[in-house]
Amino acid sequence: MTSASPALLARALHKTYGDVHALDGFDLEVAPGTIHALLGPNGAGKTTAVRTFATLTRCERGEVRVAGHDVRREATAVLRAIGLVGQATALDEVLHGHENLVLLGRLHGLSKAEAAARGDELLATFALADARDRKVSTYSGGMRRRLDIAASLILRPRLLFLDEPTTGLDPRGRAEVWQAVRQAVGLGTTVLMTTQYLDEADQLADRITVMGAGRVIAEGTSAELKSRLGGDRVIVTPGADVDPGALAALLHGSVDAETRAVSVEAGQAGGTAALLGVVRTIDSAGIAVDDVLLRRPTLDEVFLHLTEGAHR
Repeated sequence: MTSASPALLARALHKTYGDVHALDGFDLEVAPGTIHALLGPNGAGKTTAVRTFATLTRCERGEVRVAGHDVRREATAVLRAIGLVGQATALDEVLHGHENLVLLGRLHGLSKAEAAARGDELLATFALADARDRKVSTYSGGMRRRLDIAASLILRPRLLFLDEPTTGLDPRGRAEVWQAVRQAVGLGTTVLMTTQYLDEADQLADRITVMGAGRVIAEGTSAELKSRLGGDRVIVTPGADVDPGALAALLHGSVDAETRAVSVEAGQAGGTAALLGVVRTIDSAGIAVDDVLLRRPTLDEVFLHLTEGAHR
């Protein structure tokens, strides 16, 4: 496989459970050296897709190649090329952090010395060296997740699957895991992650695939997906004595009947230029306003817009 070849390529996957189509013609391509996020509501097919890529589930139809290997015919080669962090931790809480990594290294065929050295290396990389000899049962949620990710990198996999890695974590724990994911990519591993947290995909992913009812309903960068809802807008809240209609006419905008706020499309000039233009116009006209802000579409809004039809 050349460096330009996809780390993962899936085409026309179909998987049913009774009458339920978990995957219904699902396609995906993940570029090497990137973080790719799978977004979708519960039941969209995210976990089924990851299980298929990791050889844990077999689809009725379709083709998947992971690191250049066919998941059906070359499952052993695929397993050597991947790491998997599921929703539940795979650590032994009675063992120390380092002991967990050494145990996994030995199970993967490393010598005792190699496993110990690799364990120390990963603990240092993921800022867990100080907890090396503490039982995992004493770790915080974020620390456990970081150790989970470290464990999945024992054999330096080319592709790492993360299935909702920060579910149940507090904001500090989520931030710690985000940093660990970035570090994993820095070590040369491609990451495919599923998540229901829109800010997580926004912060981490180079590319995002939105799933609904077992198929792709949108794909692109975060900025590309946000552009589907239109561009930036300048929101002006008029003072109590200002007629919103007159202000809207002056700014060539529209009025929100509930909030009295005037919305002005930024257009091709871009948000910052539009904001400056609105402020200059208001100042020149001597109009009193309570607030002026630049508003960009959020990934949450995009997600709700895209998945509404799939939900129906």
